[in-house]
Amino acid sequence: MREGLTVAEAESVVLEATGILGAETVSAWNAAGRVLAEAIEATRPHPPADCSAMDGYAVRRADLLGASETQPRTLPVVYEVAAGGQASRPLGAGESARIFTGAPLPPGADAVVMQEETRAEGGQVAFLVEPEPRENVRDAGEDFQAGDRLIESRTVLGSAHLGVLASLGRSIVAVHQRPTVAILSGGDELVEPDRLTDDGHIASSNSYTLAAQCREVGARPIYLGIAEDDPAAIEARLRAGLRADVIVSSAGVSVGDHDHVRGVLEKLGCRLLFWGVKMKPGYPLAFGVIEATGTLVFGLPGNPVSTAVTFEQFVRPALRKLMGHRLLHRPVVKARLARPMKKGRGRLHFVRVSLEREGDALVATPTANQSSGVLTSLIRGQGLAIFPAEAESFAAGSEVDVQIIDAGFFDRPDRGF
Repeated sequence: MREGLTVAEAESVVLEATGILGAETVSAWNAAGRVLAEAIEATRPHPPADCSAMDGYAVRRADLLGASETQPRTLPVVYEVAAGGQASRPLGAGESARIFTGAPLPPGADAVVMQEETRAEGGQVAFLVEPEPRENVRDAGEDFQAGDRLIESRTVLGSAHLGVLASLGRSIVAVHQRPTVAILSGGDELVEPDRLTDDGHIASSNSYTLAAQCREVGARPIYLGIAEDDPAAIEARLRAGLRADVIVSSAGVSVGDHDHVRGVLEKLGCRLLFWGVKMKPGYPLAFGVIEATGTLVFGLPGNPVSTAVTFEQFVRPALRKLMGHRLLHRPVVKARLARPMKKGRGRLHFVRVSLEREGDALVATPTANQSSGVLTSLIRGQGLAIFPAEAESFAAGSEVDVQIIDAGFFDRPDRGF
């Protein structure tokens, strides 16, 4: 087992050990946001035939040459074609047909004049314009032809993709499975939130934070509960999570006398790949794989901010890879530092910051209290400013990378986006 890895080294180990889950079929109705596990090719052209792009009249363009408001051309309306219907016969010379948006163009017609450019005159219609060739006509196969590759595998399905699937007659689609994540909290000091009293115990907040982070990424959290600081209790809880794709524990994987998770994991057949990452917050992080099941195991530090930050850097990318995503990381933006900062050498620092737009630039302001136990700092901030390991001081106005952890940040008008 390796110890004291850099963030980049640790992430490389995690992602190398992480595969992509297999496929399952789901209703296209419920597939938004899922990752496609098959390539989609067109089995038919779309539109399947020439059709009208407007409500109006199908005509033979040659019959309306020279038509204008001052010199209209008048034609009889010989039939009507509704969307989903068919022309009763080909359109002859000197005839027009009432037609609606999406209806197939009658044989013989080569243009559609929209109704706003006509004037009804009894059973006939006066045409006030000379149409362009193929005007208001959607050609067969204009969108795509049979055999066209329309959507690549591992595409995140959005509204347009699902509309295309429906146009192909596909109501079922293959997507990558969503990983299950077994979440364990641990410590004699923890109680469930609804059992919190004034007796010195603290609420098990990490499990709620982790479950929400899992759901946000699209994974399915499973709660293993709170394990007491006892090897047998921890083992019983962890065994219940062995069928999950991922186990995430904030029960302590450290070197303290009461941190038993490491030993229990090894007993359960977990091959620990590393312990300790040169980052702040979050040094005491462990990662391994249960060889019998392939379950990924993350032992996160117990302090609330450390738990959340290490999830963002390591667990979230692994979950996204399991689900077939190509883009694994949160977006990173450039920002100017609002005030000077100092840090120790040797660790990559993730500093909670709030972001505001000033002119054309983003300004990052560190939240007041950077303690790893102050979870409210993640509410007040929208991102994590990333300070290199070997640097010690940063002047006000310095440019820093900021990882956006507030998923709705770019949609907020008060942020200037």
